[in-house]
Amino acid sequence: MSKSRSALRAARFVAPVLLAAGLAAPFAASAEMIERFWSAAEPQTAWVTSYGECWQSLGGPTDLQPCVTAVVPEEFVVRLNFEFDKYQLQNIVNDDELRRLDSYIADVKTTPANEYLTVVGHTDAKGSYEYNDVLGQRRANTVRDYLISKGIPESQIGPAQSMGERDMLPEYSPYALEQRRVTIKSEG
Repeated sequence: MSKSRSALRAARFVAPVLLAAGLAAPFAASAEMIERFWSAAEPQTAWVTSYGECWQSLGGPTDLQPCVTAVVPEEFVVRLNFEFDKYQLQNIVNDDELRRLDSYIADVKTTPANEYLTVVGHTDAKGSYEYNDVLGQRRANTVRDYLISKGIPESQIGPAQSMGERDMLPEYSPYALEQRRVTIKSEG
């Protein structure tokens, strides 16, 4: 009987120690487990923590985009260089600028800030002041519609505006093709 009492007394001392060790084990393993957890805002986007920070892990998917936050400039000049007296995308001279605009649109869509865009059309100095103002408005509307067609919510883009022949680029002649552009301003 004394052996069983000794075992019972020993169990009283050992049981709390074992219980404490058993309860602490998940916490000790949690540091390793946390390293294996992944979180993403949307499927197939850069992986980030719940705090919005990049998180590199030893395991998990390997086919995801890197943790890069797009930066949208406050002003983006699209030098589509419309043909004289034209305002539609099929009348642009510089096709490379359309690809640059597509890249800008991708940045706007992936940035964590909710950008509010203003699209402003410009013309060269040929034609009357009033006519150029209307032409600049048409160019701005064309680019605004393009932004919407590429997935930027209409609520994120203000009404198109025109500078017409105001706000000329000083490095070019007022009658130069380079004056026929659209500027996108961003407020994040």
